[in-house]
Amino acid sequence: MTTTEIRTAYLLAAERATRLLAEGEVALRWQQESVLPGMSVGGLAGHLARSVLQVEWFLDGPVFGAEPVTPVHYYARLEGTSTPGSALNVGVRARSEETAAAGPAAVAEQARAAWQRLAERLPGEPADRRVSVLHRPGEEMLLDGYLQTRCVELTVHLEDLALSVGAPNPAPEAALALAIDVLTAAARERHGDQAVLHALTRRERDTHDALRVL
Repeated sequence: MTTTEIRTAYLLAAERATRLLAEGEVALRWQQESVLPGMSVGGLAGHLARSVLQVEWFLDGPVFGAEPVTPVHYYARLEGTSTPGSALNVGVRARSEETAAAGPAAVAEQARAAWQRLAERLPGEPADRRVSVLHRPGEEMLLDGYLQTRCVELTVHLEDLALSVGAPNPAPEAALALAIDVLTAAARERHGDQAVLHALTRRERDTHDALRVL
């Protein structure tokens, strides 16, 4: 995808997220458990909102010229994604609940306001713009690479939150296609092409669950 296509796909997915966050059912079920075991609807909403909020935070953070991490490697190296008690998932839940602590109305408004600013800001950012991944000190990504990872997060968690509150899944097609491309490439990097081929065509030989990235 081109820079324009990536940014357009991201902004559309982010806009869909802000609309879902503002749904009354999200606020009504804020304290209830979501479809993700161990995560409340509020925590899940906070996590979804962070894929809008963090882009702005990272754009405003310092950069030092580190070798940028690709969106594929960002996911391929993750460990403990399917283990609820892993350091990765504990950190995700903690950051999500921190955001959710503001309450449903504030979270929805913060995400909406950030999306509006990003819609004006992103088209003017240069193609070589870098951002620091603030929760991974010293790590940087190209802006468009980071936006690809946010398309993954937005499409995955739009569905999670929609299912949690009985709403339609609003994930846009362009962001879904981008997310699938990133995750498939991450599966290839993590497991190798033969394993991914087995997962796609010979499931009885898929000994690594090779298509599972998150």
